[in-house]
Amino acid sequence: MSKIAFLFPGQGSQAVGMGQGLAAADPAAADLFAMADQVVGFPLSTLMFEGPEATLTLTENAQPALVITALAAHQLLVNRTGIRPDYVAGHSLGEYAAIAAAGGFSAAEAVRLVRLRGQAMQQAVPVGEGGMAVLLNVAAAEVVELCAEAAATTDGICVPANFNTPQQIVISGHKRSVEQAVALAKGRGAKRCIMLAVSAPFHSPLMEPAAAVMAGALAQTAIQDLAVPLIANVTAQEVTSATTIRQLLVQQVTGSVQWEASIRRLIALGVDTFIELGSGKVLTGMIKRIDESVQAVAVNGVEDVDKISPLILS
Repeated sequence: MSKIAFLFPGQGSQAVGMGQGLAAADPAAADLFAMADQVVGFPLSTLMFEGPEATLTLTENAQPALVITALAAHQLLVNRTGIRPDYVAGHSLGEYAAIAAAGGFSAAEAVRLVRLRGQAMQQAVPVGEGGMAVLLNVAAAEVVELCAEAAATTDGICVPANFNTPQQIVISGHKRSVEQAVALAKGRGAKRCIMLAVSAPFHSPLMEPAAAVMAGALAQTAIQDLAVPLIANVTAQEVTSATTIRQLLVQQVTGSVQWEASIRRLIALGVDTFIELGSGKVLTGMIKRIDESVQAVAVNGVEDVDKISPLILS
């Protein structure tokens, strides 16, 4: 029997207007956005719906915006269709939305935690010191070697941050080291290696101060065992234990996101339908590059829910 996984996107999927259609169409979704405004202490929903984009893109704003939009889409889909997942997964900060959807903690706790996470990540490294880049069509083993060589020759940190698809790997660390890795890759024939416009070197050891902040916050947060297994970013394995989830969320701040391995694990577990919930279609696109044989759809608004019901329930 086929199985369904709900997926929750990470940073980069934010866009002005996100969640506005959900709030307008569903009172329960509107209540979620109002709750998020209270948790963060300012009208986050207004920033999401109207911009400006530069302020929305700030890590401390983008993270709670993405989580609450994802949870609003999740709530709408479940309430209108009754579709339930067999597994959940979230890309980077999306893991918090996945855990909330699986009953680990409330939507309010998810928003509070990622707001703190975004602030801590932004403060962990001085602006301009860190960097990230995407390497396209470079094999994973070669990326690991390039990072190690670049780190050694620049006396810095450079590590794989996101193993997104076989064709797309993101690296992170000191800006000088990441730039060196890009130069090395291009010198060896890589056609597309692009420095990213990010404010901090996410998923690298430079995020250790942020990991310490999150360890303290998570130690004080009540977390329940999950009703639905989560495929964790750092292990690409299923987990339901609250104790383990607390540990993995700390490790995730500095560790690599094993997204390709996570999707392959879900497919091995029998998942053949993936539903991306929230803003954009980034994860849906990644899945098609990992395995074209499975079905992947995105739910960003009410119109997507109306389309998805016959597709999934047929």
